[in-house]
Amino acid sequence: MAATVQHHPQDQEFTIQEKGFGGELAYSQPTDELIDFTHTFVDEELRGQGIAEKLAEAGLTYAREKGLQVRTSCEFMEGYVQRHPEYQDLLAPGA
Repeated sequence: MAATVQHHPQDQEFTIQEKGFGGELAYSQPTDELIDFTHTFVDEELRGQGIAEKLAEAGLTYAREKGLQVRTSCEFMEGYVQRHPEYQDLLAPGA
């Protein structure tokens, strides 16, 4: 069974658990219109399996659904958005 991403708004993070290991995409929301993805982490045992990509897609889908502009302080998220033009319209000016 494929692991699913869970959103924990109280902790400002998206998480995923699989085979006893996990990953997270942390964010802050400095304004009502902006979400800043600040950190991505995946346990070593799950790396290379697309876990970080699942987290990125969940976070960016959430931003689109809520009408938020995106800042990518996290290096992984910055690269992910650059490689996926379908998300570049979400970037905040100057991001």
